[in-house]
Amino acid sequence: MTAVHTDRPRTDRPHTDRTNAGRTVPGRSHVDRSDADRTGARTDEAADVITGARDRIDALDDRIIGLIQERMAVSAVIQEARLSSGGRRVNLAREMEVLTHYRDALGKPGTSLAMTMLELCRGRI
Repeated sequence: MTAVHTDRPRTDRPHTDRTNAGRTVPGRSHVDRSDADRTGARTDEAADVITGARDRIDALDDRIIGLIQERMAVSAVIQEARLSSGGRRVNLAREMEVLTHYRDALGKPGTSLAMTMLELCRGRI
């Protein structure tokens, strides 16, 4: 599977018009209430930082999702090759390597993340 990018707003989170979100607008000396609600900021500068950082996080999330979708497709190829050769769908030794890799890189929460990713890639066992 490959990630599909469209110009449509994402439906998994509320759409916000970012035209002036958290940015200084001429004649405005403080953050509007809507900016505070959206970012939790109390100053224009903080709202700018938060809005920019959230845009970056959204872009990173899109890339991460695309990579997971790509991993799912590669995993399907591996599973098909293993099954068609008479093997099992899942190689538990390999999964333990993946779990260890994520735990070593990210700590204990990395194990949970890896378990979720493995489930997405191979289904429940």
